[in-house]
Amino acid sequence: MASSAAAAAHSLATTLLLRRRLLLLSPRRHPTTLAPRRFRSSSSSSSPAAPPQPHPPGGRRLRGELRSTAMSSSTNSTVLAESVAAGSSGDVELLPFVNDKHGGVIVEMTTPMDPQLFSASLKASLSKWREQGIRGVWIKLPISLANLIQYAVEEGFWYHHAEETYLMLAYWLPATTHTLPVNATHRVGVGAFVMNDKREVLAVQEKSGVLRGLGVWKFPTGVVEPGEDINIGAVREVKEETGIDTEFVEVLAFRQSHKAFFDKSDLFFVCILRPLSFDITKQDSEIEAAQWMPVEEFAAQPFVQKHELVKYILEVGLAKVDKDYSGFSPILIKSAFTDKKSFFYMNRRDLDKASESSSTQKKTEKPLFMEKL
Repeated sequence: MASSAAAAAHSLATTLLLRRRLLLLSPRRHPTTLAPRRFRSSSSSSSPAAPPQPHPPGGRRLRGELRSTAMSSSTNSTVLAESVAAGSSGDVELLPFVNDKHGGVIVEMTTPMDPQLFSASLKASLSKWREQGIRGVWIKLPISLANLIQYAVEEGFWYHHAEETYLMLAYWLPATTHTLPVNATHRVGVGAFVMNDKREVLAVQEKSGVLRGLGVWKFPTGVVEPGEDINIGAVREVKEETGIDTEFVEVLAFRQSHKAFFDKSDLFFVCILRPLSFDITKQDSEIEAAQWMPVEEFAAQPFVQKHELVKYILEVGLAKVDKDYSGFSPILIKSAFTDKKSFFYMNRRDLDKASESSSTQKKTEKPLFMEKL
């Protein structure tokens, strides 16, 4: 009984607060246009009207004045006030949502909505979700509904991430430290080592960036697009920059750096590709020049000698071509949770060797990697 009374008191307080807020937001008439409230005498219908009653201390309005003022506002505000008043009995419509897989809900707004009605529905929804034990709340607002952002932020939502067409806001209902995942933290780049049978590497000079106008030859590089695999992105970048068709072979190595673009971390994958064509057609918008360059001439550049990343790319590329270096090849795998397939990059050659040797090795023997520790 105590909890029911507390819940009822909370609901009543929320309703009164929303009513007061609606009055503050609704358009006000000029004082001269407000008709005075008339009080009918109990003794005679012809008795003069009583003067308007002053507001009680603290600026609070009497219940009758509240209803009268609400009726004097615009039609939308009047309908909204009635909806909020009905909310005390649970009639405020909740925002549309779907449950996520982690005990939270996702609200994806798609159609225009009156901001005050959105605010009332959001309050009612948060109250209901809190009772149900919901933890995280996500609101996805398209750019066309940016006018609703303020009302979500006022309820405690924060910006989680933004894309070209929408903003995602987040909220944590329990009185604990939130465990919602952070925004995407990394950008993925690729660099391509491509060598022909003449021991010439595919090299380019860029029209923009820090190397613009310096005459430095570098490997083709680029950024993997959203939803694009590393191996496909590397082939695409080489084709776009030089017009050369290639076949992906392996990921030779990768580098992780931090505080790069927009303070995000950066993953850069060094890939070796096999050329399928040899006639260069450079990309005019981004590439100043492109050519097949003798590997010795490429390596002799002062820039290559000073820049350790480029130096190592050249080293692992030549180790793959001339020696017994093995990188990571993509293996298409299935997921137990979805129908989607993804690429798993691994050293397939050495794994096959290890599988062959393990068949002849006794189970009681100490693993090879343990012997090296």
